[in-house]
Parts: sequence; C-alpha cells; structure tokens
Amino acid sequence: MRVRRLVHGMGYRYRLHARDLPGCPDLVFRPSRKAIFVHGCFWHRHMDCRANRLPATRREFWRHKLDGNARRDGRNKAALEELGWRVLVIWECETKDLDRVAMAVTRFLGPR
Repeated sequence: MRVRRLVHGMGYRYRLHARDLPGCPDLVFRPSRKAIFVHGCFWHRHMDCRANRLPATRREFWRHKLDGNARRDGRNKAALEELGWRVLVIWECETKDLDRVAMAVTRFLGPR
C-alpha cells in the first residue's frame, strides 16, 4: 500500500493486478508497457536482505517453497519481457526509504 500511495501521489495512474499478464503484476502501466512488482523479502527470497532467513523448523519444506517462489518470479519476469514489457521489482525492505523508491519509480516510468 505504501508504494501504491506513493506512485499515485506522484501523479502516475495504473491498474492493479492485471490477471491477463504473467505473474499478475502489482502495478500495471499499459500504455508504456511497464509493470511493477512489490515483493516481500521473506516470501520472494531477497538475497541482499536480513528478512531472507529460513525458519528454524521444517527447513527443507521452507527452502523448497521459497526457492520455488523465486523461480516462479524469474519465469514471470522473463515472460513479461518476452511480451515486450519492462519490469521493476521493489522489495519490501526498500519501502522504508520512500524517497529512494520515488527516485527508482521516476527513473523507471519517466518524469511526470
């Protein structure tokens, strides 16, 4: 929700969760063929983040589950790019610095 509010406040208009696109991106900008995913660091295996830790119990189950999520994310991103879309991934931990997210969104979508 923080990213959605930020992007809307910056003047960009988007659609949510386009089910007709691979991976059902969180924010979709159809005219420019751009999509933004907002990924949770734990669920999507953000490799540069402290939240990317396996739980202490049932480690093999979680490793298989979370690695599968990351593989699926890669396939979805590649499928979108193959269809001519550009993709930006914003990680949950990055949303703590909304100025940095705003700069990334502006670079990705262009000035408003």
